[in-house]
Amino acid sequence: MIKRTLYFGNPAYLKTTNEQMVIEMQATGETKSVPIEDIGLIILDHQQITITQSLLAKLLGNNTAVITCDDKHHPAGMQLCLDGHTLQSQKFKAQIAATAPLKKQLWQQTVTAKITNQAAVLKEQRPENVPADHAGKYLINLAAAVKSGDTTNCEAKAAMYYWKHVFPAFLEFKRDRFGLPPNNLLNYGYSILRALVARSLVASGLLPTLGIFHRNQYNAYCLADDVMEPYRPYVDKLVCAIIRGNGKFLEMTPAMKRNLLSIPALDVIIDGQKSPMMNAVQRTTASLAKCFEGESRKMLYPFMD
Repeated sequence: MIKRTLYFGNPAYLKTTNEQMVIEMQATGETKSVPIEDIGLIILDHQQITITQSLLAKLLGNNTAVITCDDKHHPAGMQLCLDGHTLQSQKFKAQIAATAPLKKQLWQQTVTAKITNQAAVLKEQRPENVPADHAGKYLINLAAAVKSGDTTNCEAKAAMYYWKHVFPAFLEFKRDRFGLPPNNLLNYGYSILRALVARSLVASGLLPTLGIFHRNQYNAYCLADDVMEPYRPYVDKLVCAIIRGNGKFLEMTPAMKRNLLSIPALDVIIDGQKSPMMNAVQRTTASLAKCFEGESRKMLYPFMD
């Protein structure tokens, strides 16, 4: 069963009773309750939200990812469970002991899957000034050329081409975390995706901090940033749909947030089976744990049609 994603954008008091999350809306006085075991992701996006320590402990004990937003409504932080798997110590040791050649092979698989999915998005969008039969072809060729460890930097080459063509020309888009829209939409969607992946890594008994490629000493989620790469194009595709409906008017609205909050429930194809993204990500992280433990050499990643 797919876990629920809950978003709070108004003043609220959140507490717990009998393994339920009790929600008291301050504006209306309305009270609702949700079983804690059904919750996978919570986003707290208002400065007047109060949450009790008891509820927070139960949420984390249920491996619920809790995201807090700043006064500009941008995700500012995330809390995760520290004890997500019964064999966590054993899996930590296998992850730490992973060899450089294994990590390079896993990164090759990751980059190949990412570029392949970028090609699928680009082909569907049919960018201006690019013949329909050529859309995505350059990226498909790059995906086939990725070497162990991506030593020829195919990921960066793909990114340059992809971001130049994926959005309409009138946006004059440049990918920059602090840049003009639709960077804001991408950032928000990627934050949800990152939380989803980090939660699944913990559930698989892995340390989100120790990456297979990303190594920033100030980044607590290097492995999450690695694993989420092939899933990013699904967010990009959703943002493309938002752009089609709004043109240049891309400042974040409640409707856009609702669209982006659907990310965990998006259908993806993984290992020939359709499933919600939340379930697919769990299969991906479980396959990574098997690779670290020597039970497999292949990660399960989604591939777009």
